[in-house]
Amino acid sequence: MIFATRRMGIDAGHRVTRHESKCQNVHGHRYEVEVTVAGDLDHAGRVVDFGVVKQLVGGWLDDALDHGYIAAPWDDMAQVIRSQGLKVYVMPDGMEPTAENLAALVAERAQELLNGVQSGLKVTMVRVYETPNCWADWNSSG
Repeated sequence: MIFATRRMGIDAGHRVTRHESKCQNVHGHRYEVEVTVAGDLDHAGRVVDFGVVKQLVGGWLDDALDHGYIAAPWDDMAQVIRSQGLKVYVMPDGMEPTAENLAALVAERAQELLNGVQSGLKVTMVRVYETPNCWADWNSSG
């Protein structure tokens, strides 16, 4: 099996409301997101065109998360920020906006977005760098 990975960056604020130290405060990150896709090679010898991943997945990252505030559903700051007309993305299913949960969220959304591109594409890994030294991986093997 052959894999192709596209790296994309976003800037966003968040806070981890249940964190036991300073990360419970509002702060921001320059996130780097890597999406790895597996599949058969197409007519041009690619798993998937990197530009397609950028357009679809990167487009969603830009629209939903970039230069916004990523909130847990119970985070009262989300309402305050939204009341100012600013961008807020509320995490699904009771998730805190951790790198681990963001990796799982991006994996699910990337798979949905890439399903219609070509037959057999599978998102196999998503890596979310919260800082250059700290990241979380989601992979399809569990």
